[in-house]
Amino acid sequence: MRVILFLLCAGVPSVAPAQQERFVQTLDELHAAVRASEPGDAVVMANGTWIDAGIRFAARGVEGDSITLKAETPGRVVLRGRSSLRIDGEYLKVDGLWFDRGALSDGHVVQFRGSSSRLSHHSRLTNCAITNYNPPSVSTEYKWVSIYGTENRVDHCTFANKAHDGATVVVWLRDPPNAVPGRHLIDNNYFGYRPDLGKNGGESLRIGTSQRSMQDALVIVEHNLFEECDGEIEIISNKTGGNTFRYNTFRRSSGMLTLRHGNGAHVHNNFFLGEGKSGSGGVRIIGERHRVYNNYFQDLEGTGYRSAVSVLQGVPNSPLNRYFQVKDAIVAFNTMVNVRQAFALGVGSSSDQSLAPDSLLIANNVVVTEHGDIVDTDAQPTNLDYVANFFYGTDTGVEDNEGIFVRDPMLRLEGSFWRPSADSPVVDAGQPMLLVMTDIDGQQRDALPDAGADELASTPVLYEPLSAGDVGPDYMNIILHSYDPVLEVPQQTLAAFPNPFESTVTIRYEARPGLIKVAVFDLLGREVARHMEAPQSHGSRAVVLNTDHLAPGLYGVVLETNESRLFHTIVKR
Repeated sequence: MRVILFLLCAGVPSVAPAQQERFVQTLDELHAAVRASEPGDAVVMANGTWIDAGIRFAARGVEGDSITLKAETPGRVVLRGRSSLRIDGEYLKVDGLWFDRGALSDGHVVQFRGSSSRLSHHSRLTNCAITNYNPPSVSTEYKWVSIYGTENRVDHCTFANKAHDGATVVVWLRDPPNAVPGRHLIDNNYFGYRPDLGKNGGESLRIGTSQRSMQDALVIVEHNLFEECDGEIEIISNKTGGNTFRYNTFRRSSGMLTLRHGNGAHVHNNFFLGEGKSGSGGVRIIGERHRVYNNYFQDLEGTGYRSAVSVLQGVPNSPLNRYFQVKDAIVAFNTMVNVRQAFALGVGSSSDQSLAPDSLLIANNVVVTEHGDIVDTDAQPTNLDYVANFFYGTDTGVEDNEGIFVRDPMLRLEGSFWRPSADSPVVDAGQPMLLVMTDIDGQQRDALPDAGADELASTPVLYEPLSAGDVGPDYMNIILHSYDPVLEVPQQTLAAFPNPFESTVTIRYEARPGLIKVAVFDLLGREVARHMEAPQSHGSRAVVLNTDHLAPGLYGVVLETNESRLFHTIVKR
Protein backbone atom coordinates (compact mmCIF):
# COMPACT_ATOMS: atom_id res chain seq x y z
CA MET A 1 0.00 0.00 0.00
CA ARG A 2 1.33 3.44 -0.97
CA VAL A 3 1.30 5.90 1.92
CA ILE A 4 1.37 9.65 1.14
CA LEU A 5 1.86 12.27 3.84
CA PHE A 6 0.98 15.87 3.02
CA LEU A 7 2.97 18.50 4.92
CA LEU A 8 2.60 22.25 4.58
CA CYS A 9 6.08 23.49 3.76
CA ALA A 10 6.34 26.54 1.51
CA GLY A 11 3.17 25.31 -0.19
CA VAL A 12 4.85 22.16 -1.56
CA PRO A 13 3.53 18.71 -0.54
CA SER A 14 6.08 16.16 0.71
CA VAL A 15 5.64 12.54 -0.38
CA ALA A 16 6.96 9.70 1.80
CA PRO A 17 8.59 6.86 -0.12
CA ALA A 18 6.44 3.77 -0.65
CA GLN A 19 7.29 0.65 1.29
CA GLN A 20 9.23 -1.76 -0.93
CA GLU A 21 9.25 -5.53 -1.37
CA ARG A 22 12.46 -6.94 -2.81
CA PHE A 23 12.16 -10.40 -4.34
CA VAL A 24 15.36 -12.48 -4.01
CA GLN A 25 16.45 -15.85 -5.37
CA THR A 26 20.00 -16.20 -4.04
CA LEU A 27 21.75 -15.61 -0.76
CA ASP A 28 23.80 -12.76 -2.22
CA GLU A 29 20.63 -11.08 -3.46
CA LEU A 30 19.06 -11.56 -0.03
CA HIS A 31 21.91 -9.87 1.83
CA ALA A 32 22.04 -7.01 -0.67
CA ALA A 33 18.29 -6.50 -0.32
CA VAL A 34 18.55 -6.49 3.48
CA ARG A 35 21.27 -3.83 3.33
CA ALA A 36 19.06 -1.67 1.15
CA SER A 37 15.95 -2.05 3.31
CA GLU A 38 14.33 0.78 5.21
CA PRO A 39 11.69 0.58 7.96
CA GLY A 40 8.51 -0.91 6.54
CA ASP A 41 10.26 -2.77 3.71
CA ALA A 42 10.19 -6.51 3.10
CA VAL A 43 12.64 -8.97 1.59
CA VAL A 44 10.79 -11.85 -0.09
CA MET A 45 12.56 -15.21 -0.50
CA ALA A 46 11.62 -17.19 -3.61
CA ASN A 47 9.81 -20.47 -3.12
CA GLY A 48 12.03 -23.53 -3.36
CA THR A 49 14.79 -25.31 -1.48
CA TRP A 50 17.66 -23.20 -0.18
CA ILE A 51 20.78 -25.22 0.59
CA ASP A 52 23.50 -24.15 3.07
CA ALA A 53 21.99 -20.69 3.37
CA GLY A 54 23.71 -18.85 6.22
CA ILE A 55 21.32 -15.92 6.49
CA ARG A 56 22.29 -12.77 8.37
CA PHE A 57 19.26 -10.55 8.70
CA ALA A 58 21.04 -7.40 9.92
CA ALA A 59 18.88 -4.28 9.79
CA ARG A 60 17.14 -1.66 11.88
CA GLY A 61 13.41 -1.13 11.76
CA VAL A 62 11.49 1.23 14.01
CA GLU A 63 8.54 0.80 16.32
CA GLY A 64 5.41 0.29 14.21
CA ASP A 65 7.47 -0.22 11.05
CA SER A 66 9.44 -3.44 11.17
CA ILE A 67 11.63 -4.73 8.38
CA THR A 68 10.43 -8.18 7.29
CA LEU A 69 12.16 -11.22 5.84
CA LYS A 70 9.48 -13.55 4.55
CA ALA A 71 8.72 -16.50 2.31
CA GLU A 72 7.08 -15.94 -1.05
CA THR A 73 4.56 -18.51 0.13
CA PRO A 74 4.64 -19.52 3.82
CA GLY A 75 6.04 -23.04 4.14
CA ARG A 76 7.26 -23.18 0.54
CA VAL A 77 10.70 -21.76 1.32
CA VAL A 78 12.52 -24.80 2.71
CA LEU A 79 16.03 -24.43 4.15
CA ARG A 80 18.25 -27.49 4.26
CA GLY A 81 21.88 -28.52 4.56
CA ARG A 82 23.74 -26.23 6.94
CA SER A 83 21.25 -23.38 6.68
CA SER A 84 20.89 -21.06 9.66
CA LEU A 85 19.58 -17.62 10.51
CA ARG A 86 20.84 -14.67 12.56
CA ILE A 87 18.26 -12.01 13.43
CA ASP A 88 20.54 -9.05 14.02
CA GLY A 89 18.96 -5.71 14.87
CA GLU A 90 15.78 -4.07 16.10
CA TYR A 91 12.17 -4.31 15.00
CA LEU A 92 12.81 -7.18 12.61
CA LYS A 93 10.31 -9.86 11.58
CA VAL A 94 10.92 -13.28 10.02
CA ASP A 95 7.83 -14.93 8.57
CA GLY A 96 7.02 -18.26 6.90
CA LEU A 97 10.41 -20.04 6.67
CA TRP A 98 10.76 -23.80 7.15
CA PHE A 99 14.05 -25.37 8.23
CA ASP A 100 13.74 -29.08 7.48
CA ARG A 101 16.10 -32.08 7.37
CA GLY A 102 19.28 -30.08 7.66
CA ALA A 103 21.99 -30.25 10.33
CA LEU A 104 24.68 -28.15 11.96
CA SER A 105 27.87 -29.15 13.73
CA ASP A 106 27.28 -26.68 16.59
CA GLY A 107 25.75 -23.30 17.39
CA HIS A 108 22.13 -22.37 16.70
CA VAL A 109 19.72 -22.85 13.81
CA VAL A 110 18.09 -19.49 14.60
CA GLN A 111 19.54 -16.91 16.97
CA PHE A 112 18.43 -13.42 17.94
CA ARG A 113 21.86 -11.80 17.70
CA GLY A 114 24.56 -10.92 15.20
CA SER A 115 27.40 -11.51 17.67
CA SER A 116 27.96 -11.63 21.42
CA SER A 117 27.81 -7.83 21.51
CA ARG A 118 25.06 -7.34 18.89
CA LEU A 119 21.82 -8.56 20.44
CA SER A 120 18.36 -8.20 18.93
CA HIS A 121 15.49 -6.26 20.40
CA HIS A 122 11.77 -5.97 19.61
CA SER A 123 12.09 -8.63 16.91
CA ARG A 124 9.91 -11.57 15.95
CA LEU A 125 10.09 -15.12 14.56
CA THR A 126 6.60 -16.06 13.40
CA ASN A 127 4.86 -18.64 11.23
CA CYS A 128 8.11 -20.60 10.90
CA ALA A 129 9.06 -24.24 11.47
CA ILE A 130 12.11 -26.31 12.33
CA THR A 131 11.68 -30.05 11.86
CA ASN A 132 14.06 -33.02 11.69
CA TYR A 133 17.12 -30.75 11.84
CA ASN A 134 19.27 -33.53 13.24
CA PRO A 135 22.99 -34.34 12.82
CA PRO A 136 24.21 -37.93 12.29
CA SER A 137 25.27 -38.21 15.94
CA VAL A 138 22.79 -37.79 18.78
CA SER A 139 25.62 -36.37 20.94
CA THR A 140 26.18 -33.36 18.64
CA GLU A 141 24.91 -30.38 20.64
CA TYR A 142 23.26 -27.26 19.28
CA LYS A 143 20.13 -25.24 19.93
CA TRP A 144 17.34 -24.81 17.44
CA VAL A 145 16.32 -21.31 18.59
CA SER A 146 18.33 -19.05 20.92
CA ILE A 147 16.64 -15.87 22.11
CA TYR A 148 18.95 -13.04 23.17
CA GLY A 149 18.33 -9.35 23.77
CA THR A 150 15.02 -7.90 24.96
CA GLU A 151 11.33 -7.90 24.08
CA ASN A 152 11.52 -10.43 21.28
CA ARG A 153 8.72 -12.79 20.29
CA VAL A 154 8.56 -16.38 18.99
CA ASP A 155 5.02 -17.26 17.95
CA HIS A 156 2.94 -19.59 15.77
CA CYS A 157 5.97 -21.77 15.03
CA THR A 158 6.46 -25.54 14.96
CA PHE A 159 9.46 -27.29 16.53
CA ALA A 160 9.31 -31.05 16.06
CA ASN A 161 11.50 -34.16 15.90
CA LYS A 162 14.62 -32.84 17.61
CA ALA A 163 16.60 -36.03 18.31
CA HIS A 164 20.03 -34.73 19.36
CA ASP A 165 21.69 -33.04 22.31
CA GLY A 166 20.74 -29.52 23.33
CA ALA A 167 17.55 -27.75 24.33
CA THR A 168 15.14 -26.92 21.52
CA VAL A 169 14.45 -23.28 22.43
CA VAL A 170 16.58 -21.32 24.91
CA VAL A 171 16.28 -17.83 26.41
CA TRP A 172 19.66 -16.32 27.35
CA LEU A 173 20.33 -13.46 29.77
CA ARG A 174 23.18 -10.98 29.65
CA ASP A 175 25.88 -11.00 32.29
CA PRO A 176 25.98 -8.24 34.93
CA PRO A 177 26.43 -5.29 34.95
CA ASN A 178 24.49 -5.07 31.66
CA ALA A 179 21.87 -7.60 32.70
CA VAL A 180 18.25 -6.55 32.17
CA PRO A 181 15.09 -8.71 32.05
CA GLY A 182 14.47 -10.12 28.60
CA ARG A 183 10.67 -9.66 28.70
CA HIS A 184 10.24 -12.02 25.74
CA LEU A 185 6.97 -13.57 24.60
CA ILE A 186 6.80 -17.24 23.51
CA ASP A 187 3.28 -18.04 22.36
CA ASN A 188 1.04 -20.18 20.16
CA ASN A 189 3.82 -22.61 19.22
CA TYR A 190 3.78 -26.35 18.67
CA PHE A 191 6.55 -28.25 20.47
CA GLY A 192 6.30 -31.72 18.98
CA TYR A 193 7.85 -35.12 19.25
CA ARG A 194 11.14 -35.07 21.20
CA PRO A 195 12.52 -38.58 21.93
CA ASP A 196 14.22 -39.40 25.21
CA LEU A 197 17.80 -38.10 25.08
CA GLY A 198 18.87 -40.35 27.94
CA LYS A 199 20.52 -37.51 29.88
CA ASN A 200 20.19 -33.82 30.72
CA GLY A 201 20.01 -31.40 27.80
CA GLY A 202 16.77 -32.57 26.21
CA GLU A 203 14.51 -29.69 27.29
CA SER A 204 11.94 -28.40 24.83
CA LEU A 205 12.20 -24.93 26.38
CA ARG A 206 14.78 -23.54 28.78
CA ILE A 207 14.71 -20.04 30.22
CA GLY A 208 18.12 -19.02 31.54
CA THR A 209 21.01 -20.92 33.09
CA SER A 210 22.09 -21.82 36.61
CA GLN A 211 24.63 -18.96 36.55
CA ARG A 212 21.94 -16.37 35.69
CA SER A 213 19.21 -17.89 37.87
CA MET A 214 19.12 -15.07 40.44
CA GLN A 215 18.28 -12.57 37.67
CA ASP A 216 14.74 -11.82 36.54
CA ALA A 217 13.85 -12.62 32.93
CA LEU A 218 10.11 -11.74 33.05
CA VAL A 219 9.34 -14.03 30.10
CA ILE A 220 5.75 -14.98 29.27
CA VAL A 221 5.13 -18.48 27.89
CA GLU A 222 1.50 -18.87 26.83
CA HIS A 223 -0.87 -20.75 24.52
CA ASN A 224 1.75 -23.34 23.51
CA LEU A 225 1.20 -27.07 22.97
CA PHE A 226 3.83 -29.54 24.18
CA GLU A 227 3.06 -32.95 22.68
CA GLU A 228 5.19 -36.12 23.01
CA CYS A 229 8.02 -34.07 24.54
CA ASP A 230 10.05 -36.84 26.20
CA GLY A 231 13.57 -35.41 25.87
CA GLU A 232 14.18 -35.41 29.63
CA ILE A 233 12.30 -34.86 32.89
CA GLU A 234 12.31 -31.08 32.33
CA ILE A 235 10.01 -30.31 29.40
CA ILE A 236 10.28 -26.68 30.44
CA SER A 237 13.26 -25.74 32.59
CA ASN A 238 12.78 -22.44 34.37
CA LYS A 239 16.17 -21.05 35.45
CA THR A 240 15.46 -17.35 35.99
CA GLY A 241 13.06 -15.24 38.02
CA GLY A 242 9.67 -13.67 37.47
CA ASN A 243 8.48 -15.81 34.55
CA THR A 244 4.86 -16.67 33.74
CA PHE A 245 3.62 -19.95 32.27
CA ARG A 246 -0.07 -19.81 31.37
CA TYR A 247 -2.70 -21.26 29.02
CA ASN A 248 -0.34 -24.01 27.80
CA THR A 249 -1.26 -27.65 27.17
CA PHE A 250 0.97 -30.67 27.80
CA ARG A 251 -0.12 -33.91 26.10
CA ARG A 252 1.43 -37.37 26.37
CA SER A 253 4.74 -35.94 27.52
CA SER A 254 7.07 -37.82 29.82
CA GLY A 255 8.31 -34.94 31.94
CA MET A 256 7.47 -31.83 33.94
CA LEU A 257 7.24 -28.07 33.90
CA THR A 258 10.19 -27.62 36.26
CA LEU A 259 10.87 -24.50 38.32
CA ARG A 260 14.49 -25.55 38.53
CA HIS A 261 16.15 -22.27 39.53
CA GLY A 262 15.01 -18.73 40.10
CA ASN A 263 12.12 -17.33 42.11
CA GLY A 264 8.67 -15.83 41.75
CA ALA A 265 7.24 -17.90 38.88
CA HIS A 266 3.51 -17.98 38.17
CA VAL A 267 2.17 -21.24 36.70
CA HIS A 268 -1.54 -20.99 35.99
CA ASN A 269 -4.35 -22.03 33.65
CA ASN A 270 -2.37 -24.89 32.12
CA PHE A 271 -3.61 -28.35 31.13
CA PHE A 272 -1.41 -31.35 31.97
CA LEU A 273 -2.93 -34.30 30.12
CA GLY A 274 -0.84 -37.43 30.54
CA GLU A 275 -3.24 -39.73 28.67
CA GLY A 276 -1.63 -42.59 30.60
CA LYS A 277 1.88 -41.87 29.32
CA SER A 278 4.63 -43.38 31.46
CA GLY A 279 6.56 -40.69 33.36
CA SER A 280 4.04 -37.95 32.63
CA GLY A 281 3.97 -35.34 35.37
CA GLY A 282 2.95 -31.80 36.23
CA VAL A 283 4.90 -29.08 38.06
CA ARG A 284 8.11 -29.42 40.09
CA ILE A 285 8.78 -26.62 42.61
CA ILE A 286 12.23 -25.45 43.78
CA GLY A 287 13.04 -21.98 45.17
CA GLU A 288 10.99 -19.11 46.58
CA ARG A 289 7.63 -17.35 46.05
CA HIS A 290 6.26 -19.63 43.35
CA ARG A 291 2.53 -19.65 42.62
CA VAL A 292 0.85 -22.69 41.03
CA TYR A 293 -2.89 -22.20 40.53
CA ASN A 294 -5.87 -22.83 38.22
CA ASN A 295 -4.20 -25.83 36.56
CA TYR A 296 -5.85 -29.07 35.44
CA PHE A 297 -4.00 -32.40 35.78
CA GLN A 298 -5.42 -35.65 34.36
CA ASP A 299 -4.23 -39.22 33.73
CA LEU A 300 -0.65 -38.53 34.80
CA GLU A 301 1.48 -41.58 35.57
CA GLY A 302 4.44 -39.95 37.32
CA THR A 303 5.32 -40.29 41.01
CA GLY A 304 7.95 -38.70 43.26
CA TYR A 305 9.86 -36.16 41.20
CA ARG A 306 7.25 -36.61 38.43
CA SER A 307 4.08 -36.21 40.53
CA ALA A 308 1.33 -33.80 39.55
CA VAL A 309 2.92 -31.35 42.00
CA SER A 310 6.29 -32.19 43.55
CA VAL A 311 7.95 -29.94 46.13
CA LEU A 312 11.66 -30.59 46.63
CA GLN A 313 14.04 -30.53 49.54
CA GLY A 314 16.71 -27.85 49.54
CA VAL A 315 20.47 -27.90 50.02
CA PRO A 316 21.93 -25.74 52.84
CA ASN A 317 23.96 -22.84 51.38
CA SER A 318 23.12 -24.22 47.95
CA PRO A 319 25.39 -23.31 45.05
CA LEU A 320 23.60 -21.95 42.01
CA ASN A 321 23.46 -25.32 40.27
CA ARG A 322 21.93 -27.30 43.17
CA TYR A 323 18.60 -27.03 45.00
CA PHE A 324 17.46 -23.90 46.83
CA GLN A 325 14.98 -24.32 49.64
CA VAL A 326 11.30 -23.97 48.77
CA LYS A 327 9.88 -20.96 50.63
CA ASP A 328 6.53 -19.18 50.53
CA ALA A 329 4.91 -21.36 47.85
CA ILE A 330 1.18 -21.42 47.06
CA VAL A 331 -0.53 -24.34 45.32
CA ALA A 332 -4.19 -23.43 44.94
CA PHE A 333 -7.36 -23.94 42.89
CA ASN A 334 -6.00 -26.92 40.94
CA THR A 335 -7.98 -29.97 39.81
CA MET A 336 -6.37 -33.42 39.62
CA VAL A 337 -8.18 -36.44 38.18
CA ASN A 338 -6.84 -40.01 37.94
CA VAL A 339 -3.24 -39.05 38.67
CA ARG A 340 -0.81 -41.66 39.98
CA GLN A 341 0.39 -39.26 42.67
CA ALA A 342 -1.08 -35.83 43.36
CA PHE A 343 1.37 -34.22 45.82
CA ALA A 344 4.93 -35.29 46.67
CA LEU A 345 6.40 -33.19 49.47
CA GLY A 346 10.03 -32.98 50.53
CA VAL A 347 11.18 -34.97 47.51
CA GLY A 348 14.89 -35.82 47.35
CA SER A 349 15.54 -35.81 51.07
CA SER A 350 19.12 -36.87 51.81
CA SER A 351 22.01 -36.03 54.10
CA ASP A 352 23.00 -32.98 52.04
CA GLN A 353 19.54 -32.16 50.63
CA SER A 354 18.12 -31.57 54.08
CA LEU A 355 16.17 -28.29 54.03
CA ALA A 356 12.45 -29.05 54.13
CA PRO A 357 10.02 -26.77 52.29
CA ASP A 358 8.98 -23.84 54.46
CA SER A 359 5.71 -21.85 54.40
CA LEU A 360 3.74 -23.94 51.91
CA LEU A 361 0.03 -23.28 51.37
CA ILE A 362 -2.07 -26.01 49.70
CA ALA A 363 -5.55 -24.58 49.28
CA ASN A 364 -8.78 -25.03 47.33
CA ASN A 365 -7.54 -28.04 45.35
CA VAL A 366 -9.75 -30.91 44.17
CA VAL A 367 -8.23 -34.37 43.79
CA VAL A 368 -10.08 -37.49 42.62
CA THR A 369 -7.92 -40.58 42.17
CA GLU A 370 -7.74 -44.22 43.19
CA HIS A 371 -3.93 -44.47 43.14
CA GLY A 372 -1.80 -44.59 46.29
CA ASP A 373 -1.81 -41.74 48.82
CA ILE A 374 -2.90 -38.35 47.55
CA VAL A 375 -0.08 -36.72 49.54
CA ASP A 376 3.23 -38.57 49.76
CA THR A 377 5.60 -36.98 52.27
CA ASP A 378 9.29 -37.75 52.01
CA ALA A 379 10.20 -34.95 54.44
CA GLN A 380 7.62 -32.95 56.39
CA PRO A 381 7.50 -29.25 55.38
CA THR A 382 7.53 -26.61 58.11
CA ASN A 383 4.65 -24.11 58.30
CA LEU A 384 2.48 -26.23 56.01
CA ASP A 385 -1.18 -25.22 55.78
CA TYR A 386 -4.06 -27.07 54.13
CA VAL A 387 -7.18 -25.00 53.41
CA ALA A 388 -10.45 -26.11 51.80
CA ASN A 389 -9.09 -29.05 49.78
CA PHE A 390 -11.33 -31.88 48.56
CA PHE A 391 -9.56 -35.25 48.37
CA TYR A 392 -11.45 -38.36 47.30
CA GLY A 393 -10.97 -41.91 46.06
CA THR A 394 -8.01 -43.14 48.11
CA ASP A 395 -6.10 -42.40 51.33
CA THR A 396 -5.24 -38.75 51.77
CA GLY A 397 -1.79 -39.49 53.23
CA VAL A 398 -2.45 -36.73 55.80
CA GLU A 399 -3.60 -37.38 59.35
CA ASP A 400 -6.72 -35.55 60.56
CA ASN A 401 -6.51 -32.10 59.02
CA GLU A 402 -9.43 -29.68 59.01
CA GLY A 403 -8.21 -28.20 55.74
CA ILE A 404 -8.96 -31.46 53.90
CA PHE A 405 -12.50 -32.64 53.15
CA VAL A 406 -12.72 -36.32 52.28
CA ARG A 407 -15.82 -36.02 50.15
CA ASP A 408 -16.88 -36.92 46.62
CA PRO A 409 -16.62 -33.65 44.65
CA MET A 410 -19.21 -34.99 42.20
CA LEU A 411 -17.39 -34.11 39.01
CA ARG A 412 -19.07 -34.72 35.68
CA LEU A 413 -17.32 -35.47 32.38
CA GLU A 414 -17.79 -32.81 29.70
CA GLY A 415 -16.00 -34.00 26.58
CA SER A 416 -12.66 -35.07 28.07
CA PHE A 417 -12.71 -32.57 30.95
CA TRP A 418 -14.09 -33.23 34.47
CA ARG A 419 -16.08 -30.33 35.93
CA PRO A 420 -18.11 -29.89 39.14
CA SER A 421 -21.82 -30.59 38.88
CA ALA A 422 -24.34 -28.04 40.11
CA ASP A 423 -24.82 -29.89 43.40
CA SER A 424 -21.11 -30.55 43.98
CA PRO A 425 -19.86 -29.81 47.52
CA VAL A 426 -16.92 -27.83 46.04
CA VAL A 427 -19.29 -25.10 44.83
CA ASP A 428 -18.79 -21.95 46.96
CA ALA A 429 -16.47 -23.95 49.24
CA GLY A 430 -13.13 -22.32 48.38
CA GLN A 431 -11.22 -19.75 50.39
CA PRO A 432 -11.16 -16.42 48.45
CA MET A 433 -7.73 -15.32 47.21
CA LEU A 434 -6.88 -12.05 45.50
CA LEU A 435 -4.31 -14.03 43.50
CA VAL A 436 -7.05 -16.07 41.80
CA MET A 437 -9.96 -13.98 40.53
CA THR A 438 -10.78 -16.11 37.46
CA ASP A 439 -10.86 -19.86 36.77
CA ILE A 440 -9.10 -22.08 34.23
CA ASP A 441 -11.72 -21.18 31.60
CA GLY A 442 -11.09 -17.46 32.07
CA GLN A 443 -14.48 -17.08 33.80
CA GLN A 444 -14.83 -14.73 36.75
CA ARG A 445 -14.93 -16.29 40.21
CA ASP A 446 -17.55 -14.96 42.60
CA ALA A 447 -17.15 -13.85 46.22
CA LEU A 448 -17.50 -17.50 47.31
CA PRO A 449 -15.23 -19.26 44.82
CA ASP A 450 -15.52 -22.94 43.99
CA ALA A 451 -12.63 -25.20 44.97
CA GLY A 452 -10.66 -26.62 42.06
CA ALA A 453 -9.66 -25.13 38.74
CA ASP A 454 -13.18 -24.69 37.39
CA GLU A 455 -15.78 -22.21 38.65
CA LEU A 456 -19.36 -23.18 37.93
CA ALA A 457 -20.41 -20.37 35.57
CA SER A 458 -22.56 -19.67 32.52
CA THR A 459 -20.30 -17.11 30.84
CA PRO A 460 -18.33 -18.10 27.71
CA VAL A 461 -15.28 -20.35 28.07
CA LEU A 462 -12.21 -18.42 26.91
CA TYR A 463 -9.49 -21.07 27.26
CA GLU A 464 -9.58 -24.78 26.42
CA PRO A 465 -6.98 -27.54 26.02
CA LEU A 466 -4.99 -27.05 22.84
CA SER A 467 -4.60 -29.49 19.95
CA ALA A 468 -2.14 -29.46 17.07
CA GLY A 469 -4.52 -27.57 14.80
CA ASP A 470 -4.70 -24.65 17.26
CA VAL A 471 -1.02 -23.70 17.24
CA GLY A 472 1.94 -23.32 14.92
CA PRO A 473 1.78 -22.23 11.29
CA ASP A 474 -1.21 -23.28 9.20
CA TYR A 475 0.96 -24.92 6.54
CA MET A 476 2.22 -27.45 9.08
CA ASN A 477 -1.28 -28.81 9.66
CA ILE A 478 -0.95 -31.05 6.61
CA ILE A 479 -3.95 -30.47 4.34
CA LEU A 480 -6.07 -29.48 7.33
CA HIS A 481 -6.07 -25.79 6.44
CA SER A 482 -7.70 -26.50 3.07
CA TYR A 483 -10.71 -28.30 4.55
CA ASP A 484 -14.12 -26.76 4.53
CA PRO A 485 -14.83 -26.44 8.27
CA VAL A 486 -18.53 -26.95 7.64
CA LEU A 487 -17.78 -30.47 6.44
CA GLU A 488 -15.49 -31.47 9.28
CA VAL A 489 -16.67 -34.22 11.59
CA PRO A 490 -15.87 -34.32 15.32
CA GLN A 491 -12.25 -35.15 16.09
CA GLN A 492 -13.09 -38.04 18.41
CA THR A 493 -14.21 -40.07 15.37
CA LEU A 494 -10.57 -40.51 14.29
CA ALA A 495 -7.77 -41.90 16.46
CA ALA A 496 -4.48 -43.78 16.11
CA PHE A 497 -3.09 -46.54 18.38
CA PRO A 498 -0.39 -46.77 19.46
CA ASN A 499 0.79 -43.22 18.98
CA PRO A 500 3.79 -42.94 18.74
CA PHE A 501 4.23 -46.23 16.88
CA GLU A 502 7.15 -48.18 15.47
CA SER A 503 6.00 -50.39 12.59
CA THR A 504 2.24 -50.65 12.33
CA VAL A 505 -0.41 -48.19 13.41
CA THR A 506 -4.12 -48.89 13.85
CA ILE A 507 -6.43 -46.16 12.61
CA ARG A 508 -9.83 -46.24 14.28
CA TYR A 509 -12.69 -44.15 12.95
CA GLU A 510 -16.41 -43.75 12.84
CA ALA A 511 -17.42 -44.49 9.25
CA ARG A 512 -19.87 -42.37 7.32
CA PRO A 513 -21.92 -43.75 4.43
CA GLY A 514 -20.00 -43.74 1.18
CA LEU A 515 -16.49 -44.44 -0.05
CA ILE A 516 -13.86 -44.30 2.71
CA LYS A 517 -10.26 -43.28 2.11
CA VAL A 518 -7.62 -43.43 4.85
CA ALA A 519 -4.26 -41.97 3.85
CA VAL A 520 -1.02 -40.92 5.53
CA PHE A 521 0.88 -37.80 4.44
CA ASP A 522 4.37 -36.53 5.26
CA LEU A 523 5.21 -32.95 6.21
CA LEU A 524 5.54 -31.98 2.55
CA GLY A 525 1.96 -33.05 1.92
CA ARG A 526 2.93 -36.16 -0.06
CA GLU A 527 0.76 -39.26 0.32
CA VAL A 528 2.99 -42.05 1.67
CA ALA A 529 0.46 -44.72 2.65
CA ARG A 530 -3.18 -45.46 1.81
CA HIS A 531 -6.04 -47.77 2.62
CA MET A 532 -9.22 -47.65 0.53
CA GLU A 533 -12.50 -49.35 1.39
CA ALA A 534 -15.63 -49.95 -0.65
CA PRO A 535 -18.82 -48.08 0.22
CA GLN A 536 -20.01 -48.95 3.68
CA SER A 537 -22.69 -48.07 6.19
CA HIS A 538 -22.32 -46.11 9.38
CA GLY A 539 -20.23 -47.80 12.07
CA SER A 540 -16.89 -48.08 13.86
CA ARG A 541 -13.96 -49.39 11.81
CA ALA A 542 -10.27 -50.11 12.31
CA VAL A 543 -7.52 -50.12 9.66
CA VAL A 544 -3.99 -51.43 10.26
CA LEU A 545 -1.31 -49.64 8.23
CA ASN A 546 2.23 -50.96 7.83
CA THR A 547 4.77 -48.13 7.85
CA ASP A 548 8.07 -50.01 7.61
CA HIS A 549 8.97 -47.92 4.55
CA LEU A 550 8.60 -44.61 6.44
CA ALA A 551 11.35 -42.77 8.29
CA PRO A 552 10.76 -41.75 11.92
CA GLY A 553 8.97 -38.46 12.27
CA LEU A 554 5.66 -36.61 12.20
CA TYR A 555 2.91 -37.60 9.79
CA GLY A 556 -0.73 -36.77 9.27
CA VAL A 557 -3.46 -39.35 8.78
CA VAL A 558 -6.50 -38.21 6.82
CA LEU A 559 -9.95 -39.79 6.82
CA GLU A 560 -11.94 -38.77 3.76
CA THR A 561 -15.47 -39.58 2.64
CA ASN A 562 -17.73 -38.01 0.06
CA GLU A 563 -19.02 -35.61 2.71
CA SER A 564 -16.21 -34.96 5.16
CA ARG A 565 -12.48 -34.91 5.82
CA LEU A 566 -10.65 -35.26 9.13
CA PHE A 567 -6.99 -34.91 10.13
CA HIS A 568 -4.96 -36.44 13.00
CA THR A 569 -1.24 -36.18 13.82
CA ILE A 570 0.72 -39.42 14.27
CA VAL A 571 4.35 -40.01 15.22
CA LYS A 572 6.62 -42.82 14.06
CA ARG A 573 9.54 -43.57 16.36
